[in-house]
Amino acid sequence: MDTITHGIAGALIGKAGFGGEDLFALRPMNRRRIVTWALMLGAIFPDSDIAREMFSRNQLLILTWHRGITHSLVCLPIWAVLLAALTRRIARWRKWDAPSFGFLAGVYALGILSHILLDLVTSFGTMIWSPLRWSRPSWDMIFIVDLALAAILLVPQWIAWAYADSERSRRRTLALCAVFLALWLVLYLLLQNVGAPISSHTAVAIVLLLAAVFLLPGIRGWGFRVSAATWSRAGLLVTCAYMTAAFLAHRSALDRVRQFAAFEHLEPEALGALPLPPSLWRWDGLIRTERGVYELRMDLAEKWPIGGKASANDAIEYRYFPDARTNAYIEEARRLPEVQKVLWFSRFPLTRFRQLGNQAVVEFSDLRFPQRPGRPPSFTYRVTFGPSGQVLSQGWLRE
Repeated sequence: MDTITHGIAGALIGKAGFGGEDLFALRPMNRRRIVTWALMLGAIFPDSDIAREMFSRNQLLILTWHRGITHSLVCLPIWAVLLAALTRRIARWRKWDAPSFGFLAGVYALGILSHILLDLVTSFGTMIWSPLRWSRPSWDMIFIVDLALAAILLVPQWIAWAYADSERSRRRTLALCAVFLALWLVLYLLLQNVGAPISSHTAVAIVLLLAAVFLLPGIRGWGFRVSAATWSRAGLLVTCAYMTAAFLAHRSALDRVRQFAAFEHLEPEALGALPLPPSLWRWDGLIRTERGVYELRMDLAEKWPIGGKASANDAIEYRYFPDARTNAYIEEARRLPEVQKVLWFSRFPLTRFRQLGNQAVVEFSDLRFPQRPGRPPSFTYRVTFGPSGQVLSQGWLRE
């Protein structure tokens, strides 16, 4: 999950469960604002591990370091205690009325936990047991950047802000409507260009839904009688409903992948159903076999020919990506320490080989990450050999 969404989620939890106030309230810093700040900072803290990547030339840190010890359930108490101690020190220096050390440690722990869980539901993998075990569990329920989830977490907080002041509410709600509709228009055009289009009917329905969410609380002023905490709790409930829907959609998609593997008499080494933007209906089924990877794009809104009610004549469209035949260059590339780390990270690895003049090129890709039109696959590691078999270069394939 992206860092911004993590921060939004932390702030929402603080307001819903601990009576937290807005981060930038006009009143002086108090306990309730500190709680919101602590939950927000705790929710984004695990992504502080990218700082090491920024100052390092090691291209593989994103595999071996990112989502590592800062995302670890084992190390979570350590980070919570350290952050609580730092907050108490700053509060004493600034003479703020801060919560107790124990309470702050618990708040930070909850924020960090929310980050770990929101990363687990994506398909990137999170090393939650590091440093005891270096594995990358992933639940494959939510795309790494899920704008629908971000909106669900953010909108209740903005509604609470809009209806906190009766004199300014009309101006605030109109401004929020304009901002969200403009963002939605930009997103709609972007999705059309990247191969994940949304139908015009869906686009109009979302516009109407956004307008209703911001404007309906103004009818007869009932929105002014709802507290900020209540708006935030409603947001958490909708978030839980969204996650439940994602869980059920993932189960349905995974069942289809298993049915397809059985129908084609495949012997999977690994299989999975991974979310595709922009909706919970679109999924990418992947099956790793001995000689290659099968990819099955699915729309859960469509009928399923296998074990479903669709006609037996309905075809199932899929793609097959065969591995290159093993040769001396591929074997030598696989022995490189860097390639072994890439293959440890990859869940659906694909090996390609080609000759470029007197050079041999070996590429390792992870089909878990969607390939963008006209661009090389994400997370593709290339090794180039010279005519005498020496390694000329190796590294991530850039655009």
